[in-house]
Amino acid sequence: MATQTVTFLYLTGIKSPLFSNARLRGSWDETGHFSEQWTETPMQAITADDGCPAFQLSIPFQTPAPDVKFHWGVLLDGPNGPNLWGIPTEVPNALSVERFRSFQIEADSPNQTERYYLTFSRRLGANKVYSEPDADPGLQFSVWAPNAQAVQVVFGLPDNGYITNAGVGIDPTRPPILLAQSAGDGIWQSEILADFKSYERLPYLYQLVNAQGETVYRTDIFSRSQIGCGAINPEKDPTWPGTIETLDGAISCSLIIDPDTISRDFEPPADQFPVLIPADEFWSNEFTPNLPLPTHVDDLVIYELHIGALGFGQNRPGDLTDALALLDYLTALGINAIELLPMAEFTGSIAWGYGGTHHFVIESSAGGRDQYRHFVRECHRRGIAVLQDVVYNHYNYAADRAQWQYDSTLPEDNIYYWYEGHSTDYAHPDGGYLDNGSSGWTPRFSEEVVRQQFISSAAFLIDEMHIDGLRVDLTQAIHRDNVLHANGQSVGHANQFGQKLLREWSRTLKMIRPNVMLIAEDHTGWDAVTKPAAGGGLGFDATWFAEFYHHLIGDAKGQDSKARLLKKAGFGYNDPLAMSQFATSLHQSQYNKVVFHESHDEAGNHNDPLSENTARTMVVAVNDAAMTPDTRFWAERRSRTIVGLSILSAGTPMFFMGEEIGARHRYKYDTFIDLREDLLGERIGAGARLFRFYQDLIAVSKRLHSIRSRNIDILHTHDNSRVIAFKRWLGNEQVLVVASLNNTPFDRYTLYSDAYRLPDGGWKEIFNSDSELYGGANVGNGGAICQASQGVLTVALPANGFVLFVLQ
Repeated sequence: MATQTVTFLYLTGIKSPLFSNARLRGSWDETGHFSEQWTETPMQAITADDGCPAFQLSIPFQTPAPDVKFHWGVLLDGPNGPNLWGIPTEVPNALSVERFRSFQIEADSPNQTERYYLTFSRRLGANKVYSEPDADPGLQFSVWAPNAQAVQVVFGLPDNGYITNAGVGIDPTRPPILLAQSAGDGIWQSEILADFKSYERLPYLYQLVNAQGETVYRTDIFSRSQIGCGAINPEKDPTWPGTIETLDGAISCSLIIDPDTISRDFEPPADQFPVLIPADEFWSNEFTPNLPLPTHVDDLVIYELHIGALGFGQNRPGDLTDALALLDYLTALGINAIELLPMAEFTGSIAWGYGGTHHFVIESSAGGRDQYRHFVRECHRRGIAVLQDVVYNHYNYAADRAQWQYDSTLPEDNIYYWYEGHSTDYAHPDGGYLDNGSSGWTPRFSEEVVRQQFISSAAFLIDEMHIDGLRVDLTQAIHRDNVLHANGQSVGHANQFGQKLLREWSRTLKMIRPNVMLIAEDHTGWDAVTKPAAGGGLGFDATWFAEFYHHLIGDAKGQDSKARLLKKAGFGYNDPLAMSQFATSLHQSQYNKVVFHESHDEAGNHNDPLSENTARTMVVAVNDAAMTPDTRFWAERRSRTIVGLSILSAGTPMFFMGEEIGARHRYKYDTFIDLREDLLGERIGAGARLFRFYQDLIAVSKRLHSIRSRNIDILHTHDNSRVIAFKRWLGNEQVLVVASLNNTPFDRYTLYSDAYRLPDGGWKEIFNSDSELYGGANVGNGGAICQASQGVLTVALPANGFVLFVLQ
């Protein structure tokens, strides 16, 4: 029997040396024959031609029958500990969660190589390639286009950055680079071009002959930068002045970028090439001694920030310059985590960012990749973690140069989009696409390249951008809600592949950084979302808890079954409120929840001028009444109570930008630029007292270990009095929160609870939302100690306020 040698490569695509002690495991024995008992053999650590750590081993096989299929994988030691199974990718079967790679011996291939890519970060795109570890890098282009008939790279003009659909704008001084298709995987590659540096920062597009024989121009989905910094699509707007500053980055040329260097300066001179320094040098002073970053979701106080809504007074959307200038303000506020709305390249420049096209690109109009890294480093120096909102449930509808019909106009061959059957099966060709409750068709999660687009871009954000966590938009659209556009019928195997994506995503990220914080916007209540992938879950650390919001605020339409505490309190009457109904959500906040009294969705998605909805907390608190000084007095005290119930709950608290100064303007995805809040001005103006309240409450919540625990017990609710009381504890530390949305104070309010739940002893008031420091009436217990006995406690309680006690 003939012998065939197979070389196995495990490629990380990550520059950081995270893994060691790799061992190849496979379904063969020591003689190279197939075996159900897998063997294990140490692998050699190498530097791959992409410059990243990798592992290699060659195994001689006795050539088996043609139908024999071998399975293999790799064991590693890494940040998560020893003996980690290094294959997070599941087999391509909707019903299976097994994780291994398969191959057959190729009798006619003397140099058979089996590769596994942990990430595709440096597999696809315009990447550096090293012939030798210490050699100067060359350049190689790689693109997935399985239906294309021919592919080449064409270069654009650096001062223009756009190539028309007719090919106008191609740099005539640079010949095209031909790509050839590799064996069977739909990936086209160029030869290795010498001297990467000579190509750096050049604009390019892929020129494809698609399946229909048409010549089309496509951006690089795995590019790390798009040259356009504006909002104009020249194909639709002939008034485009021909400048990069006005060109929409989603349809502009991609840029060749060295991922291992960073601009030394946040804002290099506009007329000069930026001074680039090695990434290791840039990050060498990332942290401040004795000012650690939070590394667990339970420890966070999250400030949700839309960078585009900054820049008050400027005739442009906000950008990373404005975000950097806000950090002193946020440091003073006391938050320890910033969650950024999506920053992947999106169409235009006035948007929330939820229609991304290039997941490895930081939106050019916001400042781009290097300014983003400067921002992250400054946050870390201040002890502030950075969470990035990402979107995997749909692509931008205007992705006509990106994902849409990348290499074929046939719907079933629209490679980045899920399509059921053939287009001839439907009365209208769109019938085979999948809806999922988001604003676009479902991506083709069954394709490993598509899943890796999302997985690898997240790994890029963690490894190269140094972010600390991610929040995934509307995960239920990925794992539950996929239905056929033609008839609304559920497509179960699409949901299963969506679950596969999320498991692979969380596994990979936890392999790279075990303490990365993963949050899902998921409204299903499915407990598997926050279970580890190893235990059959999706691997998230927490989910958004919109139910909490609807009971607490309740200004969204269609929520009549909810408590809607603030919405109803805003009418100014003293009718009963469903405090006991809200108590259910308050109790549930302990179960891996991110709670909020305001988010971008709630502040924006329901802002229909013709509806009852106004969304911003201060406005809901007085039912959209004119904001006179007297009205503001009531708006602020009700808002303070609502904020207290959120921050002092057992969930991870989050609030949307501007809440801390009493933001009142309508916030929508397409009008926010005209209604921006003057955060810095309001902090020392009308919003000063509310800002001080947030400062002090956040400081107390961070100081008390019991508040950052998940322990909570609802001791008392009274709907007629509009009062709720709950206990938080950790070890010997016990605190009590008593809150009222009654419009009159209680000089003596008596709580009745079980004696074993409300311990006997002195309860000392340590915080009062009605303090005159915050513009309140100073009704409370004056820091006095109130005695509890047999589950009974009598306290003074302010109108529309709360008091916080600690057991002495």
